[in-house]
Amino acid sequence: MTESSRLARAFERARNEDRPALITLVVPGFPAAVETDAVFDAMVEGGADIIEVEIPFSDPLADGATIQGVVYEALTQGTTPDDCIDFVRRARGRHPELPIVFMTYLNPVLAYGLERFAAAAAEAGADAAILTDLPPEEATEAKTALAKAGLDLILLVAPTSSDARVELICRQASGFIYCVSVAGVTGARDQLPADLNAFLARVRRCTNLPLAVGFGMSRREHVEALHGVADGAVVGSAIMNVISASEPQERAKAVREYVEVLSGRRRP
Repeated sequence: MTESSRLARAFERARNEDRPALITLVVPGFPAAVETDAVFDAMVEGGADIIEVEIPFSDPLADGATIQGVVYEALTQGTTPDDCIDFVRRARGRHPELPIVFMTYLNPVLAYGLERFAAAAAEAGADAAILTDLPPEEATEAKTALAKAGLDLILLVAPTSSDARVELICRQASGFIYCVSVAGVTGARDQLPADLNAFLARVRRCTNLPLAVGFGMSRREHVEALHGVADGAVVGSAIMNVISASEPQERAKAVREYVEVLSGRRRP
């Protein structure tokens, strides 16, 4: 099975089950390195279809207060890009068919070496990378390096993007399009924007790739609201809040139960 086919098959399976795919986030080193493998496995058990693994960066401009705090804690634990690659390698050994996507910023990837990162990520078993602050106008080099290693480049598109920029993003991206639900940073919110469907329709006109919605997703009803208009829901900050609010011995269980609610396997 090729790397990209894992993503395609996950979205296809969700479509066949008439639901959006659930995409969750884990940050190696948070709350502690020895706990993160169990948190990852709990997400899989709870029904996550795809998992993003965030490589901590000291200046996470797109992240809100919750993930900024998480990333800071992971960095204080000494988490490095190599640690995150090793984390994915272990996860791939336990979950051979689960799509795993690195999420980070351009700076740590350039510091690591673009081609070196692509090769290491692919060898560890990743399927794709989200480089959050990579402008589509400058994405060709990263896209080429990742594609050479068999990885997809996932780009973000925002509601404020012009039609021309949406078209450019869709041309440069592969795997899926990460649709930012709001103009702003990540963080759990009570309501999804009223104009979200119109925004998604605008992106849909430019691509046949799956559309996944993130920034603000935190409830089962948010996931359900995407039925028929998007292919996936990304939940990150809300899961970090669950981890932070749980006692160490209860964290994996709390994550599993919360993801079960998001996936529809458990009633809220």
